[in-house]
Amino acid sequence: MQKRARVIYNPTSGREVLKQNMIDILNVFEEAGFESSAYATTPEPNSARNEARRAAKAGFDLVVAAGGDGTINEVVNGIADLHFRPMMAIIPAGTTNDYARALKIPREDPVGAAKVVLKNQRIKMDIGKAGDNYFINIAAGGLLTELTYDVPSNMKSIFGYLAYLVKGAELLPQIKPVDMDIEYDGEHFRGKASMFFLALTNSIGGFEQIVPDASLDDGRFTLIIVKASNLVSILHLMVKALNGNHIDDPRIIYRKPKRVKVNPVNDRVMVNIDGEYGGDAPMVFKNLHKHIEMFANLDKIPDAAYDLPEPGVAKAEENFVKQVKKLPEDDETKQDQ
Repeated sequence: MQKRARVIYNPTSGREVLKQNMIDILNVFEEAGFESSAYATTPEPNSARNEARRAAKAGFDLVVAAGGDGTINEVVNGIADLHFRPMMAIIPAGTTNDYARALKIPREDPVGAAKVVLKNQRIKMDIGKAGDNYFINIAAGGLLTELTYDVPSNMKSIFGYLAYLVKGAELLPQIKPVDMDIEYDGEHFRGKASMFFLALTNSIGGFEQIVPDASLDDGRFTLIIVKASNLVSILHLMVKALNGNHIDDPRIIYRKPKRVKVNPVNDRVMVNIDGEYGGDAPMVFKNLHKHIEMFANLDKIPDAAYDLPEPGVAKAEENFVKQVKKLPEDDETKQDQ
């Protein structure tokens, strides 16, 4: 029987680059042996999610999510709870493209990204479940994680993850720790923290060093609880994170749980799921082991824990580090020495 592929693409992502290259993209999947067709998402809520679900139930063998991380998240949510789940491929055309970074898929060449399928390399990926929703990259809570809600869409598309860096710098002075209650695989944290992260890949907001030991299919999250509570301490911690040297820092908790429950204490804890608001705690997070089979550049994934940043990004990071090193050390930072 002829295999079929459905390309679900966001026509406005990446300055409409997907729309301009769609014929070439479909030809690549035809070359790979799939009878291929495309669906352009609409402004209607859950457009990509609904089409992915329809395609899976119609028996398509491959669903391709083409767009930003939000489009990929929608497609995953469309198929994650089905008994039959088609294979997935991704063609990035968004801002940070965290998932593409993790799978070593070309981020600036949509046709090149499609050609990954020709290598026929696949991995059964873990995904996360948060309440009734699913996520592919990160769930997080705390004030700094709310910055993604406030970054204008045009700023995202033009400046990429540096937009988040700029907005994050604006929000840093507002950071204050909140009381958190987090249960994870038999352990329990109850105390003040600035934020928590639950990561499935090594790339968070374009930074590939935050989870340098990430595994895509081990059935575990990477949990990071940031206990640092003031601006100077958080800035110094961010410098360490840029180099992947933060794992053993006493200002954080770094664990590898399969299940996590976040309970509110006194303050509201908003949960960010793959860059979007996903509800408030209390919330239970479960790792669904090897849940979706994904095309990936497997022979490039082991080459390094993370890629070197692009020249412009590297310069921005270098300047950021220089400025932070000029700051006086606070008590929390001194304790780390």
